[in-house]
Amino acid sequence: MSTTKPAAEETEERTVRRPFAAFLQEQSGGQLHEELSTRLHELIEAVRETGKAGAIALRIDVKPIAGTDGRTVTVTDTVTSKVPRTERPKSIFFVDDTGNLSRTDPRQPVITGLREVEPTPAPTQLRSAK
Repeated sequence: MSTTKPAAEETEERTVRRPFAAFLQEQSGGQLHEELSTRLHELIEAVRETGKAGAIALRIDVKPIAGTDGRTVTVTDTVTSKVPRTERPKSIFFVDDTGNLSRTDPRQPVITGLREVEPTPAPTQLRSAK
């Protein structure tokens, strides 16, 4: 038993009549396109600053509205991005015997009697040697 397509279906090809970019500009009243444009700019800037990779993901969910013939649908979008971050500076601390953090090593002896020496003034007149 073989099934054949009607002649009209064989010659008719599905063509994309509407560009995806047009959908992006209309979805959510234009907010999707604006958000994607903004996030792309932020991502590019962060990649340039950090030298690390990042990504943007767009998810589009299409759902038929109950009680219709399937030609009426709701379309929702979700945009997520992974923007590289600069590393925060690290600090060095020492842990004392009671478990507290200290900027100075509690095991290091304290040297007393030290004083700051005043810098010597720079010569006001330079002389040349012959």
